[in-house]
Amino acid sequence: MNKATKILIPLIIAVSVSAGIIIGNLLTRNSNQGVVSIGLGESNKLTSILKLIEQGYVDSVNIGEITEKTIPEILKNLDPHTTYIPARDMQEVEEEMTGKFSGIGVQFSIMEDTVRVVEVISGGPSSKVGILPGDRIVSVGDSIIAGVDVQNNTVLSLLRGEKDSKVTVGIVRSGVKQELDFEITRGDIPLNSIDVSYLIDNETGFIKISRFANTTYDDFMEGMKTISDAGARKVIIDLRQNPGGSLVGVLQMVDEFLGRGEPILYTEGINQPRKTYNASGHNTWKDFKVYVMIDEFSASASEIFAGALQDNDRGLVIGRRSFGKGLVQEQIPLPDGSALRLTVARFYTPSGRCIQSSYAEGEEEYYNNVYERFRSMEQLVADSIHVVDSLKYTTKAGRIVYGGGGIMPDFFVPIDTTGNSEYFNSISRKGLVYTFAYAWADEHRKELSKFTRAEEIDVYVSRQNVLNEFVNYAAGKGIPKDAAGLKASQLIIETQLKAYIARNIIGETGFFPIIQKIDKTLLRAIEISKQNLLVENINSVVAK
Repeated sequence: MNKATKILIPLIIAVSVSAGIIIGNLLTRNSNQGVVSIGLGESNKLTSILKLIEQGYVDSVNIGEITEKTIPEILKNLDPHTTYIPARDMQEVEEEMTGKFSGIGVQFSIMEDTVRVVEVISGGPSSKVGILPGDRIVSVGDSIIAGVDVQNNTVLSLLRGEKDSKVTVGIVRSGVKQELDFEITRGDIPLNSIDVSYLIDNETGFIKISRFANTTYDDFMEGMKTISDAGARKVIIDLRQNPGGSLVGVLQMVDEFLGRGEPILYTEGINQPRKTYNASGHNTWKDFKVYVMIDEFSASASEIFAGALQDNDRGLVIGRRSFGKGLVQEQIPLPDGSALRLTVARFYTPSGRCIQSSYAEGEEEYYNNVYERFRSMEQLVADSIHVVDSLKYTTKAGRIVYGGGGIMPDFFVPIDTTGNSEYFNSISRKGLVYTFAYAWADEHRKELSKFTRAEEIDVYVSRQNVLNEFVNYAAGKGIPKDAAGLKASQLIIETQLKAYIARNIIGETGFFPIIQKIDKTLLRAIEISKQNLLVENINSVVAK
C-alpha cells in the first residue's frame, strides 16, 4: 500500500464526516420529531452517574473533562459518521464547509526543515507585499521556524489568524544576502476546490474537483465557461480522491446538467420523512457530453454527483467503485460552542440506490474496507466484484446500475501497475521526486519563469539531463541506481519530474496536462469520449 493511500484514509474520515451536514440542515424539521427536542428525563443514568461522581467520589475530578472523553465513546455505538466536535475544533470545521479562512495567502512545502513558498495566491495578502515563489519563510512573528523540525500544523497556526490582523514574516530569498521582513495584513483566503480546468483537445475540457465547499459551484461554473468559450462540447469531470463536502455545491452543479423536475437524490430516515431534491431546470450545459471519473476514495457529495448523472442517463462514469458514504448528518450546536453531528437519514440516488457501505463490523472495519478491496484484487480485476440481484437497479433508459456500497462505474479501469519497480517504490516512499523537482525548479526559476504553458515547460525540461541528475540525487539520499528498475519506471519518473517542476512554476495548469500522459483512467476517459457512445446503449459495450 502506497503512502498516498495511507494519507487519503484519514482524509476520507475527516471530510466525509462533515460531508452530510448540510443535507441534514436542509431536511424539513418537524417540531414533534426533531432530534433537538429530546429531553434528558429524570431517569437518565448518565446524568445521575456524573452527579454521583461529582458529589461523592473520593478525589477531586474534572467532570467536564470526563464528559468530553465519554461522549465519543457513546457515539462509537452508532455509525462511523455520527461524531462530536469539541468547541476548540469548530473554527477549522467551519472553514472546511465555507471554503475560506483568513491567512497570508501562500502555498508552502516543508523540505529539509525549511518552509518553502511553492505558490503565492494572486491578489492575496502576500502577493500584495511582494513575497515570491521560492522564498524561504524562516520566522513568523517571534517564532523561528527554520531548522527546528517544524510541522505543517504549526506553520498553519502561525500564518492563519483573524482577518485584518497583522503578522511579520521573515524571508530568505535566493540572491539576496540579508533576511527580508514583510508585514502582512491577513485576509480571506479561498480554499480552492477546483484544482484546474483546461482543454484536452479542441472539443473536450477537463475539470478536477478535489472537494465540495459552498464556493465550489461558482468556481465550477467559471471553469465550465472557460472551456465552453474555448470550443469544448464535452467535459471530463475528475472526482477521484474527492471525499465530498457541501451538499449545496453538488446540488447546484448537478442542476446545470439536468432538465426541470429530474430527480437528483432523496433522503429518508426513521425520524425524517422522505424528501426529494429535483432539478430546477437551469440545465446550462445541456449540450455537453459528460464523463465522470471516480475511484475508491470518491465519497459522499462525489457519489451524489456521479449517481445522479448515471441514474438520469446523463453521463458515463469511469474508474473504480467509489467509497460508499450515503449517510446524512445534522449538525446540532451545543451550549458550550461544541456540536453534535448526528446521522438522521440515508440518501438515495434517483433509481433508489443507497450506496452506503456496511458498518456492521464497527468503524475500524468500515474504513479498512478500502484496504480489503486491494487485497481482494477488486482494484485490478472488474470480475472480482460480485453483486447480488437485489442490488441491481434500472435507470429510465433501462440500464443496469448497482447499489450496495459505492457507485459502480460504467467503465472499469484498474489501478495502473505498469512501470512499477522496487526502485520506483523506494524513491516514492521518500518523496524524492517531489523534493528534487522543487529544488530543480528553484535553481532554474529564472529560465522557467518565461514559460506560461505546460507544453513549453515540458519541451524545455525534456532537453535537459534531468533524469540523470535525479538518479544521482536519489543515490545521495540512499537509493542507489538500479538499472533494471530505472528501465521499467523511466517513463513514470520522467513524467512526474516534469509535472512537478511545471507545478512549481505555473501551478496546477502546469501539472495536470503533463501528468495526463501516464494517467490511465484519464486516457481511458478520453478514448471513451471520442467514441461518442449513447448512454442508453452502453450495456452492450464491453468495458475494457
